[in-house]
Formats: sequence, structure tokens, C-alpha cells
Amino acid sequence: MTVSITNPVSAEVDATGLSCPLPVLKTRNAMKKLTTGEMLRVCSTDHGSVKDIESFCNQTGNDLVSTKEEAGTYEFLIRKS
Repeated sequence: MTVSITNPVSAEVDATGLSCPLPVLKTRNAMKKLTTGEMLRVCSTDHGSVKDIESFCNQTGNDLVSTKEEAGTYEFLIRKS
């Protein structure tokens, strides 16, 4: 994945091996520490995190920049609004 130089990833959450609701809870806690415009990368192996992270971003107004899946691992890139 390529990240723009103007918006490098500021923090990462490794939620691999965790099941619902832990990936979204760890994401929420990490987002609280970021300032507007900073980016968070989240990795999860829980299939439910796809909808959970999307819902979280919709509810909080943060931007879900990208979602990808590779070999059972989901990667989300979120920009704090």
C-alpha cells in the first residue's frame, strides 16, 4: 500500500487474532490520540471488523480512506476528521 507523503500513517493498531468488538474498540482508542488529518492503519483478522470499522467511521465522521484484504488479514486506513 502506498501512502501519500502529505498524509503518512501516524499510528497503527494490530488487532490480528482479536475478535469483535476488540478491533473496533482498539481503533476508537487509537483515534482519540490523533489530531485532525492524521492517519491510522488498522490490521485485523476478524471478518466482522470490515463492517464494524466502516460503521465506526460513519458514526464518528472519520474518513475510511481504504480497505483491503490479503490472505485473511484486513487492513484499514483511516483519516481523523
